[in-house]
Amino acid sequence: MRVKGFSSSAVAAGIRYADRLDLGLIVSDTPAVTAGVFTTNQVKAAPVLLDLERLKQGRAQAILVNSGCANACTGEKGMENARKSSLLVSEALNIPDVMVQLSSTGVIGEQLNLPAFEKNMGKLVAELRPENFEQVARAIMTTDTVAKTAYRTITLGGKEVQLAGMAKGAGMIMPNMATMLAFVITDAQISFTELHQSLVESVERTFNRITIDGDTSTNDMVLVMANGRAGNPWIDEDAQADRQLFQDALEGLLKELALKIVSDGEGATKTITIRVCGAKENEDAEQLARTIANSALVKTAFFGEDANWGRIIAAMGRSGVRFNPEHVDIAFGDVVIVRNGLSLGKEAEASATKILKEKSFAVCIDLKDGTGCEEIYTCDFSMDYVKINANYRT
Repeated sequence: MRVKGFSSSAVAAGIRYADRLDLGLIVSDTPAVTAGVFTTNQVKAAPVLLDLERLKQGRAQAILVNSGCANACTGEKGMENARKSSLLVSEALNIPDVMVQLSSTGVIGEQLNLPAFEKNMGKLVAELRPENFEQVARAIMTTDTVAKTAYRTITLGGKEVQLAGMAKGAGMIMPNMATMLAFVITDAQISFTELHQSLVESVERTFNRITIDGDTSTNDMVLVMANGRAGNPWIDEDAQADRQLFQDALEGLLKELALKIVSDGEGATKTITIRVCGAKENEDAEQLARTIANSALVKTAFFGEDANWGRIIAAMGRSGVRFNPEHVDIAFGDVVIVRNGLSLGKEAEASATKILKEKSFAVCIDLKDGTGCEEIYTCDFSMDYVKINANYRT
């Protein structure tokens, strides 16, 4: 799918490794309304700090992204390199420097290989094409095993509106905005206020509901650029019906990307939905689900296809949420294994084990204490997760 007014390119710049795409560029023909959400980690990478300042204007025209180096914890030299890389883009495209957003992913604590940017910027700009979006998705991969993209088409005011999104992430994933990056381009005509609100609400129900290992990166960000080329009636505070249609499409696209991140978790063999209902409040349900989803013991049991519900209720007990253990039901898929806090026996456990052999399944927990209900999406922990992260820098 091509989104009107946008072009992309990617090159193998040799930032860290030879002969792999590692530098990408996304450009709008005209300045685009741009919104973003960023990591809440108090240690923020240089590109995040620069983007936060620049996005106060609510406009951008280009996104430069690299893999291989996070440019985080790099001090003033890191900020200087970020600004220099931005200047390379603005000069090559003849646009204001403040219209460039930067994004980096990779090893923390190492300085950016700026000569690689300088050497390849001309080629990167020369190869900008409307059809090269997927190339950038490959360029931002680190330990990802597949490129992650998603597309949507909707009709607003009789005009066809396109959305295209990409994401990267396989480890150091528990976004809380927000190593996870996502970029969305759309030709929708929408105000900054409505775009930002749609993004924040969508991220809260998608990227902020996934976890692979409980870690929040220094570089997490989600950026959305809307250049208005679709020509739909303006989506502003007086066009809430169209805004809801747009937000539904954006949220659906982000959820697809979020689930692709979970399914590609480092060493993951299973994708799991943790659903907690019957809590006093939604916040309680989320906290319980997140604690279960982040438990190493629970996740290794999933990998071992062991219906060890004791690990689940133990994780719930340390979540900080008050509940009555004697009211708790636990099911794997449609197989109830615990009723009112007590095991239903070996036969139920054997049926639950069959569910755990599937590539994707849900763990459903009912507290019977209220109407609060939330889902968190996670994956299992395999031996490969340890191997991948033990050898990450080598």
